[in-house]
Amino acid sequence: MGNQLFQEARRFVEMAKSANPNDLDSAVVKAKNALSSAFANSTVAEQAQLQQMQQELDQIQ
Repeated sequence: MGNQLFQEARRFVEMAKSANPNDLDSAVVKAKNALSSAFANSTVAEQAQLQQMQQELDQIQ
């Protein structure tokens, strides 16, 4: 099944990356919150992927 919080974070990051400009700020905030929640409950490998997702968010903002 995998880490549900990790999956949710990935989904929110993807939504933020495809959000229209009017919704971008809100989508990025939701994605960052999901990343924070997932980070504490993730393996080292998942944490590395979450950090990469965080960098992707930083680039679109």
